Amino acid sequence: MARQPEPVGRQAPGPVIETERLILRPTAAEDFDRWAEMMADPVAARFIGGAQERSTAWRGFAMMAGAWALQGCAMFSAIERATGQWVGRIGPWVPEGWPGTEVGWGLHPAAWGRGYAYEAAIASIDWAFDVLGWREVIHCIDPENAASAALAARLGAEIRDRVNLPAPNAHLEVDIWVQSRTRWRARRSAG
Repeated sequence: MARQPEPVGRQAPGPVIETERLILRPTAAEDFDRWAEMMADPVAARFIGGAQERSTAWRGFAMMAGAWALQGCAMFSAIERATGQWVGRIGPWVPEGWPGTEVGWGLHPAAWGRGYAYEAAIASIDWAFDVLGWREVIHCIDPENAASAALAARLGAEIRDRVNLPAPNAHLEVDIWVQSRTRWRARRSAG
């Protein structure tokens, strides 16, 4: 009789980055309940795939963990250092057919308005340029998503183009905000 194998690990492989208030680490099984809450919220999920049932949210969650294993990068789980609470997913990812090397973000509504996206995006962009060797970072942002557009602008990115995402999201039109490694490093040095 075949047995179900014991789980090898409960966290995807990858680095851990600490910021002033956050721990950024690969997806872990313990993150799923908060991830599913975020994806079930129609306002929180509006620009990141839309509100989803828990079973559909699981597929996106597992995809992120799988990207860590297969590509060596994916969005980090952002963990609030003070509480250990999962507050969102932020970081580099490159799905098949994507319009570029993206650092994206999505926060649980309980974490909105605290500056966590900015703090984690800075650390993620630094990591993408310094460790992954990316030459540019993009942010795919729905033209109606004023909060994310403001964050991209605060990070120093500029709109380069408006495109449709690849299937299965070909119906979604996004602005491509871009930041070069050279420009990012100059801004960070100026400080």
